Amino acid sequence: MMQKLWLKIRRAGFELYSFFTAPFVVKNCLGLLGFFAGLFLLTFWWLKCYTNHGESLQIPNYVGMGMQEAGQKARSRGFEVIINDSIYKPGRPPGEVLSQNPVAESRVKEGRTIYFTVTKNNPDIIRMPDLIGSDDYDLYSRKCSRLGLKPRILARVAHPKLAPNTIVAVLHRGDTITQEIRRGYKVEMGAILDFIVSEQVTLTVEIPDCICQTYDAARFLITSSNLSIGAVVRDASVVDEQTAYVWRQTPKFDPEGVMRVGEQIDLYLTQELPAGCRE
Repeated sequence: MMQKLWLKIRRAGFELYSFFTAPFVVKNCLGLLGFFAGLFLLTFWWLKCYTNHGESLQIPNYVGMGMQEAGQKARSRGFEVIINDSIYKPGRPPGEVLSQNPVAESRVKEGRTIYFTVTKNNPDIIRMPDLIGSDDYDLYSRKCSRLGLKPRILARVAHPKLAPNTIVAVLHRGDTITQEIRRGYKVEMGAILDFIVSEQVTLTVEIPDCICQTYDAARFLITSSNLSIGAVVRDASVVDEQTAYVWRQTPKFDPEGVMRVGEQIDLYLTQELPAGCRE
């Protein structure tokens, strides 16, 4: 029994050996192995070509170049070029590269797209902020600067009814545009705006000496000093105010004393020339 089983196994092994060693089988097996080996090598080569053999290129710095020059140099190194934004810059020529992405010295694969931001020829038109509720120069000038405008103070003027640093007038190219701003005045980006603003100045003048002066002369002294006449007190002798004399004033005359512009001086009149006065 065992001998018969062993003979069958030997016969089967011989038949398998005869099959795999047959010329046509060996030829087919070798062809199949060659096909898969070639497929593997071709796939590996394609992957290496696709990834550029693991190599990368360093991006040069194109900022500051003209767009035409930068584009030619970038394409000569195998990069694609796209302008994704343009900005007006006063004093800069149109088409100048302002920034690039990826930035200079970055390492990228060949064929990578570089995005440029360049200057443009014509400035944007900006609508000036409204002055209503925003007439403080510091606040308003910051708004203008954020829009690309250039505010500056042309002059400061004393204004008794306005808080310091309040915008009194706005000028553009020599023309006053204060009222036009409320109607949506538009200017070019980068435009220079001139402002006249208020300032707090306490002006003082010397106290005039009105004693022994006629009322008419004293009134001239007071008004010419940018002061005003307060109370006029007449004694019983006054019959003609214009020819009456000042015998007292408040505040009193002081050679070193000063008064604020617009303050009042009270005058006390008598008809006859006061004692001690020279005609």
